[in-house]
Amino acid sequence: MIIHVAGEGETINSIARLYGLSAERLALENGIGPAVNLAVGETIVILFPEIVYTVQNGDTLSGIASAHNISIMELLRNNPYLVERRYIYPGETVVIKYEDAKIGQISTNGYVYPFVNLETLRMTLPFLTFLSIYGHAYTSTGDIIDINDSEIIHISREYGVAPIMVLTGFATGPMEEIALLHDLLINPELQDNLIANLLNILARKEYYGVSFTTPYISPPDRRLYIEFIGKLSARLKAGGYKVFLTLTRSSFDLLTNVDYESLRYDILGVLVDNVIIITYEWGFAYALPPTIVAFDTLNNFTEYGISLIDSKKLEIGFSTIGYIWRLPFIEGVVTGQSITYNSAVSLAREYDAVIRFDDITRASYFQYFSDYEYIVRFRDARGINEILHVVPEYGVEGVSIWNVMYFFNQLYFLLNSQFDIKKVIPFDLPQ
Repeated sequence: MIIHVAGEGETINSIARLYGLSAERLALENGIGPAVNLAVGETIVILFPEIVYTVQNGDTLSGIASAHNISIMELLRNNPYLVERRYIYPGETVVIKYEDAKIGQISTNGYVYPFVNLETLRMTLPFLTFLSIYGHAYTSTGDIIDINDSEIIHISREYGVAPIMVLTGFATGPMEEIALLHDLLINPELQDNLIANLLNILARKEYYGVSFTTPYISPPDRRLYIEFIGKLSARLKAGGYKVFLTLTRSSFDLLTNVDYESLRYDILGVLVDNVIIITYEWGFAYALPPTIVAFDTLNNFTEYGISLIDSKKLEIGFSTIGYIWRLPFIEGVVTGQSITYNSAVSLAREYDAVIRFDDITRASYFQYFSDYEYIVRFRDARGINEILHVVPEYGVEGVSIWNVMYFFNQLYFLLNSQFDIKKVIPFDLPQ
């Protein structure tokens, strides 16, 4: 696998010729139209097929996979566009195997909202171990606000992806959510009601488990929080469910080295099955840009995490979302606008901007002028690959992706070319 950085005047065709690959296939794998003018500094992931099969009359995906001793999931990971296809046609080629040797196994978790495009979801699922479905929220009475998620739960199970309910507090802002959590922690009857409602929904909807996501926890509440997580985990595990815990740290926390030791990660790690450490601003457009934090900070926080929690329970969270900021940036005044990787690169092409790579943060960025001056910061294949390599470097279980509402070609091809994706439930795709 090679990450090629486009230079002045390079095109998909010229890059394909350079590596002896099909331009059509290269464009398809990177999610780029063959006639697109590349931005200077844009990344192209280069993968070299080792085994390619030409479809014959009467072939099916399951038949091709079986004949080559691979799973349908592996075939779909190598050729994700096949998910959108009802038929395969004689004469077309599919990749059976790429040349790269796999580093090892990886667990992948993707966050999604119920209104995700279903074709996007189906293309993404072969690359996931868990699908964390966002939207359920508990109230001040211990009731749970329900969502319409039956279809995506069904589809995720078809693809062998374990559906996880993400549970947050029902609040309009972080301070209200902190207060809501406090009320929950000091009221055992409220806790019992919440857990009973949770067990009912998990069973009715056939969830694999729950991910309890919390805001900042004030020091006086931290002992109570650990007691509650122990109670929640024991009840849910007795019902056969997995318990995930999502712990967030903002850019501010990371830059100022806020002390979290009193939260006792070591105890929490024993109580639950999986801990997701999110080290970025989660959709908070008024805060410091999420890609300004030095990459070494992620490494340091990971080292801290594995010193307290079994590394095989840890997943590193990262965002596929970039941000546009108007300059000069004034914290709390200037609002960041979120942007996907595809949109960021399209914007760079539109304004003939040069995409540069920041070695300190491992993020890509460019500036452009319209009515004002703007800076766009995002992660491309270079930054994503750095994050993925934290997994084998520190021996953690995997990564957690915020979010999978759009198909990020380069991310998934980087994953697939270097790792075997773990599956914890069987898949049952309709033939």
